[in-house]
Amino acid sequence: MKLKHILITVGVLVALLVVAKLSGLIGGEKMEKVTVEKAASRRIIETVTASGKVQPETEVKLSSEVSGEVVELLVKEGDIVKRGQLLFKVRPDVLKSGFDRASASYSSQKASVASAAQLLTQSEGSFANEQGIYKRNVELFKKKVISIAEFDAAKAAFVTAKTNLESAKQSLIGAKFNLEQSGANVQEASANLAKATIFAPVDGVISKLSVELGDRILGTAQFAGTEIMRISNLSSMEVNVDVNENDINRVNIGDSAVIEVDAFEDKKFKGVVTEIASSSKDVGTATAATSSTDQVTNFVVKVRIAADSYLGVKGGAKGLPSPFRPGLSATVDIESSSVTALSIPIQSVFTKGGKDEADVKNPDANADKQKTKLNDKTIKQYVYTYANGIVKQVEVVTGIQNDQYIEIRKGLKAGAEVVSGPYSAIQNKLKDGMKVEKTTKDQLFAQPDKK
Repeated sequence: MKLKHILITVGVLVALLVVAKLSGLIGGEKMEKVTVEKAASRRIIETVTASGKVQPETEVKLSSEVSGEVVELLVKEGDIVKRGQLLFKVRPDVLKSGFDRASASYSSQKASVASAAQLLTQSEGSFANEQGIYKRNVELFKKKVISIAEFDAAKAAFVTAKTNLESAKQSLIGAKFNLEQSGANVQEASANLAKATIFAPVDGVISKLSVELGDRILGTAQFAGTEIMRISNLSSMEVNVDVNENDINRVNIGDSAVIEVDAFEDKKFKGVVTEIASSSKDVGTATAATSSTDQVTNFVVKVRIAADSYLGVKGGAKGLPSPFRPGLSATVDIESSSVTALSIPIQSVFTKGGKDEADVKNPDANADKQKTKLNDKTIKQYVYTYANGIVKQVEVVTGIQNDQYIEIRKGLKAGAEVVSGPYSAIQNKLKDGMKVEKTTKDQLFAQPDKK
């Protein structure tokens, strides 16, 4: 009986092995599982991503031209101000005394001018009298009525009167010039005194207030001075972002942009590029002793936030024209170019020099490396097409790309199926003419059941 049971068990095992062999479960060729996607026409928008800070387009920094104590501070941070509105005053004691001195000197000089004018009138009278006496004495001297001594005395008196008259004229002219100088001193002292009172130069919002009542500030007469406050026009906001030198040539004035502000996580705002820096903004630890390759060269790009994209958005201080506060962090996707063309998933494209072990072991960490390779037009690019269970390596010419798809300019036709995953198989495992098993993403990445 035992032998009979053993033979039956062996027979069943043999039968199972035969069935498994015929069905390909045992000894059959193990095929790589792949996902495929059709080449189709899609809208592709290539973007340049950069981060920066939200700033008002117009921002005025105010400092006092005179040093001293802040004795009046009529605004606080967040206040809306109008052009010409009084903002603060600096103690004007020294400047006031200087103005009073200049005013007193001016009044004194006016009196000097009046005195010089009176002396001139007196000199003119004396000259006229001496001139008449001299003319009469000339006639009398010709008729031998007066002596030579009397004639010489009359002549000397006439010359002295004439000299005094000319001296009085010059004194009046000098007094008038001194009066003008005193008037200029008054104007200068008045202007200096006015510098102690600061008015708003533009309409806007007090976006930053750096001093308190009673603080002593440093003027800008000889130094940089103390920044007292900033007035910002919050009705027109922009984002200042740093764009890498590798991407700056793809950005143009007028390009559209999508803006994400960290403070508004669920919102996206529209924008437009308004300004691109002509010179770079060098960032890094580069010194005279370091190589230029250690530097990160960026260019500042200004992106205006479209006002109609944040209408109704709640945030910021109540009563302000926009929900954005200066200094908020933001990320900008600048739409550098767009096209509607034949495209395939970006991970389907590989390069001959790109099949290295590092790419396969850590595909996510090498995404930027892969994108750089695809942007290098000197490297040949390929895809694997799929037909009847066999993949074929095909050379392609690519164009612009976004985060998901890349434009195919040459090498494929619409409707062609290309291998889209897994990434490791495309980069390292697949070969031209290799048999594969077509599957779906859900099945490919499904977790095995644990029983």
